[in-house]
Amino acid sequence: MKTNLFNLQGEVAVVIGGTGVLGGGIAEALAQAGARVAILGRNAERGLERVRAIAAAGGEAIFVSADSTDRDSLVAARQQCETKFGTATILINAAGGNRPDATLPPGADFCKLPLNAWQGVFDLNLVGGVLLPAQVFGESMLAAGKGSIINIASMAGIIPLSRVVAYSAAKAAVINLTQFLAREWATRGVRVNAISPGFFPAEQNRKLLFREDGSYSERGGQIIGHTPMARFGEAHELAGAVVFLASSKASSFVTGQNIIVDGGFSAVTI
Repeated sequence: MKTNLFNLQGEVAVVIGGTGVLGGGIAEALAQAGARVAILGRNAERGLERVRAIAAAGGEAIFVSADSTDRDSLVAARQQCETKFGTATILINAAGGNRPDATLPPGADFCKLPLNAWQGVFDLNLVGGVLLPAQVFGESMLAAGKGSIINIASMAGIIPLSRVVAYSAAKAAVINLTQFLAREWATRGVRVNAISPGFFPAEQNRKLLFREDGSYSERGGQIIGHTPMARFGEAHELAGAVVFLASSKASSFVTGQNIIVDGGFSAVTI
């Protein structure tokens, strides 16, 4: 009898940040693989739109309103998810982003970067992006003795990219926390890994990568010139890595890893 290593039938996936471009694409990939998917986020309109898209493709999904930086909100969301689908076996932490006041344009003074902006980026990407969701949903996974947590890090967490200093530092911390949790929970049935996308146009970076006429900005052109595949990524191109890490059959001995999906960006040193 053949076994489909990437079949997620019977799995319950929670996608925090599933209302965004990348998180939404991940939610659809998990549903296509057979998982029942709970999309968590603050934008009900976009969340329900993604639920309808999954249903139209034959999948099963719900939207649950939640703020990933608020523990009580996450606990309430967990209860709703468990009532509808049961205990989560897959957790995708895709919430995150940057702030304009935490970005340093060329020539800006790092010494003048506002502390509240720095803290806000860390709250969004590290506290809400991994810490609280892992505590709330990880608790149930540990009790069940089964789970796969996938944190969405960034190329910026590996290479300290110019301008986005707070975001880069926060995503580096995401990778570090991923490895810590993987070590702590390795014998308790819960695997913890990360995916670091390269450059995928989304709400937070589209204006940075493109001009209003759709042509590449100066920075966008620099990135393309540094990427061997000479293009940006698309959300569906994270699907394979996500389903691989989510599957207890395909990646049962994989934990503490950071999978890079970047079109070769990190392979170019000069």
